[in-house]
Amino acid sequence: MTTPALLPLSGRRIPPLNLGPPSFSHHRATLRLSEKFILLLILSAFITLCFGAFFFLPDSSKHKRFDLGLEDVLIPHVDTGKGEKDLGGFLIHGQGHDEHRHREEEERLRNKIRADHERALEEAKEKLKKSRETIQAEIETEKNKIAQEIKKKETKPLPPVPLPNLIGINGGEPEDEDTREKREKIKEMMKHAWSNYRKYGWGHNELKPIAMKGHSTNIFGSSKMGATIVDALDTLYIMGLHEEFKEGQEWIDHNLDFSVNSEVSVFEVNIRFIGGLLAAYYLSGQEVFKNKAVQLAGKLLPAFNTPTGIPWAMVNLKSGIGRNWGWASAGSSILAEFGTLHMEFVHLSYLTGDPVYFQKVMHIRKLLQKMDRPDGLYPNYLNPKTGRWGQHHTSVGGLGDSFYEYLLKAWLMSDKTDIEARKMYDDAIEAIEKHLIRTSNGGLTFIGEWKNGHLERKMGHLTCFAGGMFALGADGSRKDKAGHYLQLGAEIAHTCHESYDRTVLKLGPEAFKFDGGAEAVAVRQNEKYYILRPEVIETYWYMWRFTHDPKYRQWGWEATEAIEKYCRVRGGFSGIKDVYSSAPAYDDVQQSFFLAETLKYLYLLFSNDDLLPLDHWVFNTEAHPLPVLHLANTTLSGNLDLRNHETRTTELHPQ
Repeated sequence: MTTPALLPLSGRRIPPLNLGPPSFSHHRATLRLSEKFILLLILSAFITLCFGAFFFLPDSSKHKRFDLGLEDVLIPHVDTGKGEKDLGGFLIHGQGHDEHRHREEEERLRNKIRADHERALEEAKEKLKKSRETIQAEIETEKNKIAQEIKKKETKPLPPVPLPNLIGINGGEPEDEDTREKREKIKEMMKHAWSNYRKYGWGHNELKPIAMKGHSTNIFGSSKMGATIVDALDTLYIMGLHEEFKEGQEWIDHNLDFSVNSEVSVFEVNIRFIGGLLAAYYLSGQEVFKNKAVQLAGKLLPAFNTPTGIPWAMVNLKSGIGRNWGWASAGSSILAEFGTLHMEFVHLSYLTGDPVYFQKVMHIRKLLQKMDRPDGLYPNYLNPKTGRWGQHHTSVGGLGDSFYEYLLKAWLMSDKTDIEARKMYDDAIEAIEKHLIRTSNGGLTFIGEWKNGHLERKMGHLTCFAGGMFALGADGSRKDKAGHYLQLGAEIAHTCHESYDRTVLKLGPEAFKFDGGAEAVAVRQNEKYYILRPEVIETYWYMWRFTHDPKYRQWGWEATEAIEKYCRVRGGFSGIKDVYSSAPAYDDVQQSFFLAETLKYLYLLFSNDDLLPLDHWVFNTEAHPLPVLHLANTTLSGNLDLRNHETRTTELHPQ
């Protein structure tokens, strides 16, 4: 689909009611006190300035010094017992003290008051230039900081949280030589991508492999946050590239700083950074990754300071000021963004014992459950101020995709105890089947887009993840329809393979249509690009895990060879501008998700199933594996019972 210039361009993401204040009730009393404290400070500062201006600024009409007994009025004094007064460091010998020194002190005080007065005026002028919303956001951020500082002082350190009983974090060596060779080739591709990023773009968010320099997009803000490093860590680990993993860990330990004046995408930073750091922590056990994830999560919380609790799309990591994308349906938040936080935030609450993260995502869920859904479908846009839907556009591709994925994965991650999430998923999929899924004249099953009651017969590359989702959710589906959904996943996989096979380069376009004689092909020039996306390969991997049909490995190897032949350059891997051209031009970007997702899914496709088994691990939408939380009521204080949605005493149940 057409991707506006501001859209993020990675995996499950955008194709790139007034419910009262959100989730701060437990700080209400504290915040009221904080507001009074701030007002008193402002009032006292104002009185001091006025007092100083009245008494100490020079009188230009008389030009005479006035003596108010300065030592008795302003400067604390003590009797030294020797007929002297010690005035703030100045010794006054009886009444015959040094007149010149006294005048100098007066002048110093006047100058200080004059400078403070001018500085206060300048600060006031700067404040008046800002919008009301900006000032309110800054006040709210300061209040939150005070509340968090008070909370830190009052809260005792939580007991350490034991790591889950992690299964399958390495290994997966295939038995036959051919599969081993293919797996090794994919590992070599990862080393090529990483080493060139290490050489030419280290610390930058991404790499320009042809220009051989760093690259970034607006989703990461203006700072060098090392997105590729964080995104690639778990892939390096499961491939056994431990030296490269150590390089990344050292950079994160010494250089990853979130106290920067940078506006970032809440969604992208959550799935890439928090997801990547949590996965690296679970795989390696290194505390630095958990600590950094918690630090960053705290920087994202101000984005939830909206009238409904639906977070802004963007937030400034330093000021906490949030806003939405300008193109998003009259200032709306996007379903695939505010609906793709649950996995990471649940793990944050589990690891920290702080329920705030869990409460934020559960508040979003409760709000959505209360809302009417046109034709049973979730529109892609929701206004965070009014709590009303934006334009009625529903998609399982960009703008909507990972919302549905996270409903299913919330259920899986809870060890299938979060029945509420499973019901929401089943309801949504039934509406999608009824209104969006069709079969083309040529027999290809596709998922269209619903716009104001009409179906657009177009499917995006992003939508191809749904084949894997249907297969993953088959077990546990309603009315014994497991076979039906596994078959639906296979049909989507076949359609997406056709979108690859019908191009010159055997790489899939960004979007393809099913109109007239054109099936599974891109029509518009701006839909013919391939930016190293993972969704089709992701579906191949899930279908392989559930069926072991050899065609999925065959299709995956076809894609591997095409990427190697057409996307590999001396400085890494680049996207392609036209997959239907025999002489394609490069876009000169090595996306961070190429290392996080595309190469990881290919590696897993050619590995045995005992590497990251799906009954113990759930992959977030950036392919970062997080462990299933097997919870039982026992003795670990401070953790959360995520089944009953309340703070309880819990412990990880050994598996």
